[in-house]
Amino acid sequence: MTVWQTSPITRQRDMHRLGLWRGETLCQRLAHWTESTPDHIAVIDPANREALTGTAPQRLSYLQLNELADIFANALLDLGLERGDRCMVQLPNVVELMALYCAASKLGVVISPIPVQYGHHEVTTLGAVLQPKAFLAAASFNGRSLADVGLSILPARQVLAVDDSFVLEAVAGHSSALRQRIDAYQSRYPLDANNILTVCWTSGTTGTPKGVPRSHNMWLASADMTAQGCDYRDGETLLNPFPMVNMSALGGFVFPGIDRGCRIVLHHPLDLGVYLSQIQHEAVQFTIAPPALLNKLALEPDLWARFDFQHLRGIGSGSAPLSPAMIETFEQRYGISIYNIYGSNEGIALIASPKTTPDREARASLFRLSESAQARGFSSRVIDVETGEPVQEIGAQGELCFSGPTVFDGYLDHDGAGVFCANGDFRTGDVVEISSADGLSYRIAGRCKELINRGGMKISPVELDLLLEAFPGLAEAAVCADPDPVLGERICACIVCQPEVTPPTLDEVIAYLRAKDIAVFKLPERLLVLDALPRNPLGKVLRHELTAQLQDTAC
Repeated sequence: MTVWQTSPITRQRDMHRLGLWRGETLCQRLAHWTESTPDHIAVIDPANREALTGTAPQRLSYLQLNELADIFANALLDLGLERGDRCMVQLPNVVELMALYCAASKLGVVISPIPVQYGHHEVTTLGAVLQPKAFLAAASFNGRSLADVGLSILPARQVLAVDDSFVLEAVAGHSSALRQRIDAYQSRYPLDANNILTVCWTSGTTGTPKGVPRSHNMWLASADMTAQGCDYRDGETLLNPFPMVNMSALGGFVFPGIDRGCRIVLHHPLDLGVYLSQIQHEAVQFTIAPPALLNKLALEPDLWARFDFQHLRGIGSGSAPLSPAMIETFEQRYGISIYNIYGSNEGIALIASPKTTPDREARASLFRLSESAQARGFSSRVIDVETGEPVQEIGAQGELCFSGPTVFDGYLDHDGAGVFCANGDFRTGDVVEISSADGLSYRIAGRCKELINRGGMKISPVELDLLLEAFPGLAEAAVCADPDPVLGERICACIVCQPEVTPPTLDEVIAYLRAKDIAVFKLPERLLVLDALPRNPLGKVLRHELTAQLQDTAC
């Protein structure tokens, strides 16, 4: 079974005619920098790589990255892969994973990355959908072989354990025979930017993840959005702390970084001390960080002052509304610009920057489809979650629908039901509140499936999350639905306390929220104290697991 082009021919023609798709591939951008700046450093391993894989960290130039990509391309050919064949990959953030994206690009092979936390169950589940022809994984990661997991879905001859022999060969240089083999292959299968390059997976916050096929054109359109929205400059140094398996890392660093000849510093797993040290020692100019990490740094200026961040110009964040106080601290006290990023594997792309949204209060939680984005083929609208009718009034809530050159064409092997509107707009599944008269400014309110239905009143959990996170002594907080036979659902507040802090009572939590003057029907009626909130490998809170814990507690 193969998948290599999902976009209808009509869409391909329209996107190219309007100049919204560039018609370039990832490996062509790599070749450009290999030729023009071969010695410029392209990618740097995590400083703690030896602890992760037992092998020394590497720093690869663009020439060496290209050679490593050639080595992996030949390895894929040896496994029998050709254009459209699917390859599942499970590697931490190491230089080999960067090279594998480029290698797949050279062959038209579809690469499907999965988090290193996934085990037999997840690999088997996703493998049944993907039907990969090969499985490439770390020979050693934290003392175990990830490649062994691939044996649960494929025979040994189709499983390749990735060790440091590949990168050491690239560093040493290789013969032109590998390049000749790839040239001969590409004469049969010419490079085509319409080809699907990746199948990433939705985060699975409410159920089984779905595969998201994306072409070179879609990825490079996302790269343009990131680079323009976050003011990337050619050749600058970027620090990527997120797993290279989804939009945060791929759309934020891999594609825009290679597209603009940047130096990409890798990080794994998220460790505050290592992260700050990398920013200093690698003279990082831009990075992305989770909101919780930025909040911590804003509250601990002494920690920030231990390092020299003279080169750092900006930090992006997202996945949850940001704290205006945090933004003010970073920009006023630290001199670092904060960018609020709203995106998804499917191709949503909105960025609130100091340039587009100077007001920090607005930038913390509002996104706007700018005139420049509209000129680049993006459009958005809001519809009623239940009826599908357009919603336009300021303050009204509904599901955000989005279209543009970054947006995918549909989930892998999915019938498309409920994914797109009749006019082709992608139904994001995100509930937003309209915040401007023209209907193009939005405040993210939550997920459609996460809305709590209390006796017919729809309640966004995100609003309550933010209020509770500011409760004194709490480290984390989230609300979830508590099934109720009368109202359908009630609200439960799930909290994690800071060390040596006595948990508040439900009455104390309610009193705190009442002081915020929220509607009475939004007040929680149950409290669950936890050691940690359940999260998926990408850090998103799993509200359905919180609800499940409530039911177990009730039993």
